[in-house]
Amino acid sequence: MLFKNTPDRYGWISISLHWMLAAALFSLFALGVWMVELDYYSNWYHDAPFIHKSIGVLLVMMMVLRFIWVRLNPKPKPLSKNAKLNFVAGMVHGVLYVLVFALGISGYLISTAEGQGVSVFDWFNVPAWLQAFEGQADVAGEVHEWLAYGLMTLVGLHALGALKHHFIDRDKTLMRMLRPGSDSQ
Repeated sequence: MLFKNTPDRYGWISISLHWMLAAALFSLFALGVWMVELDYYSNWYHDAPFIHKSIGVLLVMMMVLRFIWVRLNPKPKPLSKNAKLNFVAGMVHGVLYVLVFALGISGYLISTAEGQGVSVFDWFNVPAWLQAFEGQADVAGEVHEWLAYGLMTLVGLHALGALKHHFIDRDKTLMRMLRPGSDSQ
């Protein structure tokens, strides 16, 4: 079984981290859009934010793990010979990392604005170390929303790029991220 990446293929660890992060991002976005419309009398008024925060903290931790994994593991070489497109793809991946971490920071600032830490499924707490400025929850909330929509837009473009590789370029870029052992061409 192929756990680590090779110069031609992604291993199970990279593939698993990629798709777990994708599932968590889509779930958090959908939950976030839904929960901001809840009123005080909804049964989910307190539970939805608790779940959103808990998954958000775990997602940032998983993103840190993925960041370390990518640095310690060889990344398969791109299948495209177009240097400009490969540069753009690299930039998109970098911006995806920045947006996820920025979302985590803004979510933390929202959640800790009143000096309370973030409980992660009652397993552990992330302490409130920073009450940085007046109106922190409101400002961070606005930033969080804009970042979330920006991230989902970029994720959509990322997915379209993968589909372009698969259906137009007819290369194995998408298949390499679906299962290890996919042919490199």
